[in-house]
Amino acid sequence: MQGIDDIQLRLLEEIAGLHEVPEGAFNIRANGQLASRQNTAHIEIVSKEDGSGIDIHIKPHTKKESVHIPVVLSKSGLKETVYNDFYIGEDCDVVIVAGCGIDNCGTADTQHDGIHRFFVGKGSKVKYVEKHYGSGNGKGERIMNPTTEVHLDEDSYMEMEMVQIKGVDSTQRSTVVDAAAGAKLVIQERLLTHGTQHATSEIIANLNGEGSSANILSRSVAKENSNQIFLAKIFGNAPCAGHTECDAIIMDNAKVSSIPEITANDPDAALIHEAAIGKIAGEQIIKLMTLGLTEEEAENQIVNGFLK
Repeated sequence: MQGIDDIQLRLLEEIAGLHEVPEGAFNIRANGQLASRQNTAHIEIVSKEDGSGIDIHIKPHTKKESVHIPVVLSKSGLKETVYNDFYIGEDCDVVIVAGCGIDNCGTADTQHDGIHRFFVGKGSKVKYVEKHYGSGNGKGERIMNPTTEVHLDEDSYMEMEMVQIKGVDSTQRSTVVDAAAGAKLVIQERLLTHGTQHATSEIIANLNGEGSSANILSRSVAKENSNQIFLAKIFGNAPCAGHTECDAIIMDNAKVSSIPEITANDPDAALIHEAAIGKIAGEQIIKLMTLGLTEEEAENQIVNGFLK
């Protein structure tokens, strides 16, 4: 892709599966600058006047189209905050692929803070995929702090897949969702930390309309001396259904905290929370080792399967 070097291209492949110019609308940001952009007849991407980010406008009734908005950073010491707003019209069915990749081979910290706001129109369906990835052998940290705000209109649907499985030293994730009547939210979070990495994820779902629902699932693995904090809060403010679940594998000297909170402000709010943290069962490792795997290979096989 024009204007993208080999390191940035590798990052794009990791976070967005891009190895060539994607179909549909896209906005690629590299080292704090616009690298490439394409609009379609139904999707328009516009830079904010102050240069702080972009606005994405998706026309009503847009179906089976996609938007890619990846960010890559390959300069040590670069720190940026980007604001992206998505305006999705009614009766749409679209896929939005975001994510950030940082390659830091220097001594200074590199940081990307992405603030995304979604306004999902009545009856629309959105799948949102966000992947974070870090690489580089420098001593500088790779820091990502995503903030996501979602407003779901009546009978809309939002599926969010948020993945962080390698190389991010520190992350503070904040997600807040407001759901109107009949709106449905599904969040699947997958996270792996190792070394001395730290990750905090807070998800708040406000179920404000009758028949709204939320299903929040977090799966994580903490290795070595890393630590994780997962906070999930569901507020049932109407007749609604909410479920939050955290499953975590803890290894070595890692630490994991899962803090679920459910609050029913309506007698017909049905809310459930579940949480489980534990180590890999010894019999699982032994069984794989009998098939010819080493202990390390067996652990990796279990972890990879758990995070799929």
